[in-house]
Amino acid sequence: GADTNRTVVTFIGTPEAAVESAFKAIKKASELIDMKNHKGEHPRMGATDVCPFIPVNGVTIEECVEMSKRLGSMVAEKLGIPVYLYEYSASEEKRKSLASIREGEYEGFKDKIKKPEWKPDFGKAEFNEKSGATVIGVRDFLIAYNVNLNTRDAKLATTVANAIREKGSPKKDANGKLVKNEKNETVFIPGRLKECRAIGWYIENYKVAQISINLTNWKVTPPHIAYEAAA
Repeated sequence: GADTNRTVVTFIGTPEAAVESAFKAIKKASELIDMKNHKGEHPRMGATDVCPFIPVNGVTIEECVEMSKRLGSMVAEKLGIPVYLYEYSASEEKRKSLASIREGEYEGFKDKIKKPEWKPDFGKAEFNEKSGATVIGVRDFLIAYNVNLNTRDAKLATTVANAIREKGSPKKDANGKLVKNEKNETVFIPGRLKECRAIGWYIENYKVAQISINLTNWKVTPPHIAYEAAA
């Protein structure tokens, strides 16, 4: 939709075909999309924001991880786009989460990429102004599930999203200031639902606030449980 200004493309094929198709798609996005001019409600860090491989049949997670690394190397080398590996492909624990890598978004990456702890897995630690950065990895099936609220208040949607998502909400002291740990990182109060990621926003098309939810393991938290928690 126009508000999120984001397209999700899904394709299925043999490992070789999937890697080739993904590379061609990322290349085309880098030609057509100029991130300097991009605006949208959905968090993003690059022209191709994220490219996950999902093992469906006749292929292992380990094989998919090798594919993701091959693609990451190609994207960095041939297109000059910095690449981060996430989920099963992650090089370290803090890089497993897409949200952690994407924090600060495109606008913040000019400074973030220079930090030693956020050096890309592939490519130089240099900001690509046109294409941003791309996250590539391997994950399980994910259910994207949106809940519309009977309000236009985006802050209310964010409050509900923070309350139900696994990450939870930022902890504040008696004066309303964010609580930080010894590493100067924001402390979070865990939310209700495991394997649930959520953010709140206002959707102009529908004239309502909405909670956008990603259920990373439907066996742990299925859609109806997420709906009931939001309600």
